[in-house]
Amino acid sequence: MSRTHHRMSPTHHRRPQRAAALVASALALVCAAATGCSSASGARAESPTTYAVKEPRDAAGDAGSGRAAGRGTPATAAAPVHVSIPSIGVSSSLMRLGLNDDRTVEVPPPDKGMTAGWYTGGAVPGERGAAVIIGHNDTRFGKAVFHDLKKVRAGADIAVRDSRGKTVRFRVTGTETVDKQAFPTDKVYGSTGSRALRLITCDGAFDAQGHPVDNLIVYATAR
Repeated sequence: MSRTHHRMSPTHHRRPQRAAALVASALALVCAAATGCSSASGARAESPTTYAVKEPRDAAGDAGSGRAAGRGTPATAAAPVHVSIPSIGVSSSLMRLGLNDDRTVEVPPPDKGMTAGWYTGGAVPGERGAAVIIGHNDTRFGKAVFHDLKKVRAGADIAVRDSRGKTVRFRVTGTETVDKQAFPTDKVYGSTGSRALRLITCDGAFDAQGHPVDNLIVYATAR
């Protein structure tokens, strides 16, 4: 996976009608897997944004502004710097992911496949709102950080540490595999009053170009 973007939540939260309409209109193509996701034969995506999905618009109608309730990084919040999932052996530093020039969500570069990334346009893990962490399953360089994410089960522990040394623990509430052509953008990135976390990676079979056809989304809430 590379140049990907995704979205979803442990419990579906209904957004205001105006915001929902804006999100629906902004839901362009689909999501996720992009350059770096490769098949066993080593096929590679041709463009970093080929499978990108537009970042949802908030209640003010501005894509990626972070002004919607429960979204965006609070000025006083400490950034997350590390994520661990003991049950599947994941321990990774976190890079910061923003938006590309075309307003699609960034993903870690293929050569950083063993490093996950936190989307800065969402919530800070542990704060109210939907925090999103994205990681590759495989890249052209081999196995990546979220290669075994499909093995995560409900009840599993996820720990996110911030730059001040504080650790927030999350409990996995469920997982979902979705076709990239039907990615639940609002459900993943939309506003929520809970302290939610979503982990996203590529999944499923490969298409003719060597791109995984699905995304795996893991939902969790703060303990």
